[in-house]
Amino acid sequence: MTKKSAVLVWILRLLAAVIMLQTLYFKFTASEESVYIFTTLHMEPWGRIGIGVMELLASVLILYHRTTAWGALLGMGLMAGALFSHLTQLGIEVMGDGGLLFIYACVVFMACLLLVLLYRKRPGTPLFFLLGK
Repeated sequence: MTKKSAVLVWILRLLAAVIMLQTLYFKFTASEESVYIFTTLHMEPWGRIGIGVMELLASVLILYHRTTAWGALLGMGLMAGALFSHLTQLGIEVMGDGGLLFIYACVVFMACLLLVLLYRKRPGTPLFFLLGK
């Protein structure tokens, strides 16, 4: 791996993990916006807490180099669900946030997608066996 690609991978890993970790505070403290979102989705409180735990797991997996690919796959799945919810039930803008949560979900999804693509042919990673052939 070249120095440029290593820097790119670290930027993508940090971007995805930091955004997901930052939102955990709001999910775990039952902030008004999080409760509203998950009530609208008929998933309050179990969905809010469960998705928070899954985002924590995805972030940890992304930050550990041997499990980055698995964390990125999990992050993609979680953000696909978030994007689907925004597009079908919540709307782009939630409680006057200017679409910020939607933008965060898009950024994390794209960072995770790029990580999956970068890791898919790297020998020694689980994705090599699934997607590398």
